[in-house]
Amino acid sequence: MKLSVIIVSYNVKYYLQQCIESVRRAINGIDAEICVIDNHSRDNTVGYLRKHNKDLRIIASNHNNGFARANNIFIQQTESEYVLLLNPDTIVGEEVLHECIQFMDSHPQAGGLGVRMLKVDGSDAMESRRGLPTPMTSFYKMCGLCNRFPKNKLLGRYYMGYLPWDQPGQIEVISGAFFFMRREAIEKAGLLDEDFFMYGEDIDLSYRLLKNGYQNWYLPLKILHYKGESTQKSSFRYVHIFYEAMLIFFKKHYGHTRFWLTVPIKTAIYMKASFALISTWLEQTRKTLGFSYFRNKKRAHYIFLGNNASIKKCKQIVQRNGLWAKYVVCNETTHPNGHLDMADINDAKHITYVVYDTKAFSYANILNIFSRRPEFNVHIGTFNPDKGIIITDREAIN
Repeated sequence: MKLSVIIVSYNVKYYLQQCIESVRRAINGIDAEICVIDNHSRDNTVGYLRKHNKDLRIIASNHNNGFARANNIFIQQTESEYVLLLNPDTIVGEEVLHECIQFMDSHPQAGGLGVRMLKVDGSDAMESRRGLPTPMTSFYKMCGLCNRFPKNKLLGRYYMGYLPWDQPGQIEVISGAFFFMRREAIEKAGLLDEDFFMYGEDIDLSYRLLKNGYQNWYLPLKILHYKGESTQKSSFRYVHIFYEAMLIFFKKHYGHTRFWLTVPIKTAIYMKASFALISTWLEQTRKTLGFSYFRNKKRAHYIFLGNNASIKKCKQIVQRNGLWAKYVVCNETTHPNGHLDMADINDAKHITYVVYDTKAFSYANILNIFSRRPEFNVHIGTFNPDKGIIITDREAIN
């Protein structure tokens, strides 16, 4: 087998199903399998998957393994030439996996690669290309110099902002949201380190691939990463796990460095964690008192683009849920520019979700349209008429 796509899921069944549908299109013509391991979700993910998919390999864990251990379980059970670790809150363009395989086949020194991840407004996610968080690189990131000088090869190395977005390039850290690997490289570098529960394992594995003589690459192939639907980033648990992962990585790979260098970095990590905990506590207190809901929850407007049958289904969903919406009957042939030809859809007072019928527009075209003109208040939405669910970064509506 050429490729195994491994997805670890936890309480995101609708986003996961959408991810699977995009992957299914992307592996058309490839000898590939889709493997899902569910970390004891409470939203009936496994039952939902089994009802709607007959071609998946599914493991239903009776407890939460964490990201690293869950992936390792399926890596060890598969035998494909290549392995893709993929987040469930992603959408993969139809051509992406074919081009990844073609690149890896022609670059035997490539141990792994990442891609051009888009945010929900179509802008580029900085974590698509990253440098190793060495003590100095981490210091420049934490003190703000990386953000101040993003294209500087020394100060901006954390996000490697000096690399062009539209060209392949060697990088150091591949994001765990889309981590494409050669099995031979995994066997040499080792599996994901299970000391990392949810974060940091991608940095650690990327580093070990480099240490074993492989190259890590970035390819300008577009995917959407909702960036957060698969995790709850406003919780105290998230803060604890995230910053603990930073300490684990630092101690594992840089614990031998000199005292005068390690102390400032560790101090900065603890300070960042403390500020994050305080900020989380304040925000949760505001929500409890009812102060932050209306400030953070802009009213959503919806614009639906699709064929007649899909528009009819969307109108029914809109009426049931009391939404504000407009409709355009079209497809990617009649409207190749999608919503870009529409005037005045960006309103600072509202979030506008442009919801594309995924039977009328390919995932690749939807991503290309949004990436051509990102707008802060205009976000990607999708509607699959077979499932009857509208999906945005805010929620899944049926």
